[in-house]
Amino acid sequence: MSAPVTLTRYLDEQRQRVDQELERMLPPAETFPPSIHQAMRHSVFAGGKRLRPILCVEAGRLLGGQEEGLLRVGSALELVHTYSLIHDDLPALDNDDLRRGKPTCHRAFGEATAILAGDALLTLAFEVIAEPGICSAERQLRLIHELAHAIGTRHGMVAGQVMDMEATHQTVNTQVLEFIHSSKTGAFLCAAVRCGGIFANAQEADLARLSIYGQKIGLAFQIADDLLDVLGSSATLGKTAGKDDHLSKATYPAIHGIEESRRIASRLIEEACESLEPYGERAGRLREIAYFFIERAA
Repeated sequence: MSAPVTLTRYLDEQRQRVDQELERMLPPAETFPPSIHQAMRHSVFAGGKRLRPILCVEAGRLLGGQEEGLLRVGSALELVHTYSLIHDDLPALDNDDLRRGKPTCHRAFGEATAILAGDALLTLAFEVIAEPGICSAERQLRLIHELAHAIGTRHGMVAGQVMDMEATHQTVNTQVLEFIHSSKTGAFLCAAVRCGGIFANAQEADLARLSIYGQKIGLAFQIADDLLDVLGSSATLGKTAGKDDHLSKATYPAIHGIEESRRIASRLIEEACESLEPYGERAGRLREIAYFFIERAA
């Protein structure tokens, strides 16, 4: 019997599969007009762990979903994630120079092209998911609705980004802080898990369990990011460290302190994994990924 694949090797193998799928999705760099396609590819292939596609695939696999289709849907989610990073880094928002250790899109291609590259990636994601034959039309509509809601202004990424921007240099309470993190980061991570379930035609009870898991790990992931901004370096993070404190952003360490933030994140991960108990060992990878989220900031 072969030895079980370690989480590190598993994540690396899955990342390579996602990258191959993204290569098939994106127009070649020389496709006219080349400037926009080069900018899109610059940001998509700048690196990254591809955790959102992996979560989508693993959640769908848990419920017997077809892996080729799950990989395509998950990779479309990575396009959305990259769009959000490009726009988040813009001068009007976080004004960052580095992303994944490379110049941000607006630094490499100019602000106007970066905005359009983000727009193009978001649009391409919906084009991919709406492609005929990827799954039943009913499930495609559910996937499109799920994704649009997770991006939008009602507890989605845009809502979280707006509140994050407005909370800069302000004193916020714990409820506002949780809304920012759950919306800006958590909603889309939860959507990645739910999209895997939806693609696999999950029963409502299964989707409810996956939703709890996704919500909990989504918030824990952002808390870990807050901690890394305090504890990490620009070299290890691949982006500017200490920027949250410099901008007086609303973060868990700023309000709760480092140790309490770690305790909150750990509790969220435990609760996330409890929601998967009905699946036993079949949910082993999802549990490992959940703990990986907080081990980054240990």
